[in-house]
Amino acid sequence: MSATTTDRSAARRARASASGAPSTAVAPKPMARALGITALIVATVYFLAPVFWVFVASTKNNRDLTSTFGFWFGEWNLGTNYESLMAWTQGMFWHWVGNSVFYSLTAGVIGTLFAVMAGYAIAKFAFPGKKIAVGVIMAGLLMPVALLTVPLYLEFHTLGLVDTAWAIIIPSAVSPFGVFLGMVYAQNSVPTELLEAARIDGAGESRIFFTIVLRLLGPAMVTIFLFIFVATWNNFLLPLLMVSSQDLKPVTLGLFGMMSYFAPNKGAVMLGALLGVIPLIALFFSLQRYWRSGLAAGAVKG
Repeated sequence: MSATTTDRSAARRARASASGAPSTAVAPKPMARALGITALIVATVYFLAPVFWVFVASTKNNRDLTSTFGFWFGEWNLGTNYESLMAWTQGMFWHWVGNSVFYSLTAGVIGTLFAVMAGYAIAKFAFPGKKIAVGVIMAGLLMPVALLTVPLYLEFHTLGLVDTAWAIIIPSAVSPFGVFLGMVYAQNSVPTELLEAARIDGAGESRIFFTIVLRLLGPAMVTIFLFIFVATWNNFLLPLLMVSSQDLKPVTLGLFGMMSYFAPNKGAVMLGALLGVIPLIALFFSLQRYWRSGLAAGAVKG
């Protein structure tokens, strides 16, 4: 191969790298590229169609919900539905949304910190009963959450914590899945050599964890936080048993009370569901960059 040909190949690779396109050696074939784009379009429609349907349904009254096409608008009743939502909830709707944000945010922060601490300890330390601890975590992954709700209620009732915010936050913050993810990420993303070097330099274990390990596991922590946040936000059975005060209800429990009412305004319920999911959408959009890197962090060692 001549020097000119080599220079041309190098120039093409440089242009492809600068444009973000894959090199010709690894670029997919046209058929594979077309199939991939088609699959992405189908997945996009699949995930966005329910959101669009909820938006359309939130603008309709009960009659139009059953007599018009589900994915297109009927008579515009968005303002009426909002007034009905506020009237039925006695102005408590946004308070319930705030409760959901508080429960999910608090449980996510506490649960993420403890999950990473536990996962790091299991991955990087040798201690008696380590295999038993891993087995308990794996068993917790297989245990249905609904199965634990009644025992948790009895325990919190004995402790006098029923009908308090802690009755929702504490159980939601305990995440065996988060501990498992923390263990996997710590095993693959925290070099043992780095920890040993820090110990040789005189750093204590607390300083190592909070100044070194947490920085290395930052993207992974976002992934764990999102899992706990979404699970807490969507939890229904636990708040149903734990709280009865109107001031402590999350938005899921509040909307359930509206649906259980005789002949509810279903358009107003759909509007409440749409408004109630906005914080989740905003959270995912703001953290998606860290979430993507966190999903890949446990797949690369070192």
